[in-house]
Amino acid sequence: MAVRSEIVHCYSELAARVSLMAELAREKDWGRLPELEAQCAALVERLKALQPHESLEPAQFDAIRRLIARIRLDQDEVCDLVKPQIEELVARMSALSQRKTLGKAYGSRH
Repeated sequence: MAVRSEIVHCYSELAARVSLMAELAREKDWGRLPELEAQCAALVERLKALQPHESLEPAQFDAIRRLIARIRLDQDEVCDLVKPQIEELVARMSALSQRKTLGKAYGSRH
């Protein structure tokens, strides 16, 4: 029974962290996302270790199903908010690389 409660607890913690990630992404507060992502990964690993060994009661299964739906929605939102930031970063890095290449080819003007 304790393992079953831990499974629900892990999903609940995962949902809370992904929700916080979505909130931070909406606010464009990118600094804490890697830490939260690492915490999410640790929770997923814990769930992988727990789940094959226990079956859940119907109420626990329903609670987890709702949490997973919430996690998916929040994850989609985080991806939608982060993707443009990553694309902008890649474009800036490409421009810097191109400047560096041109600087080497034609000499830099200092």
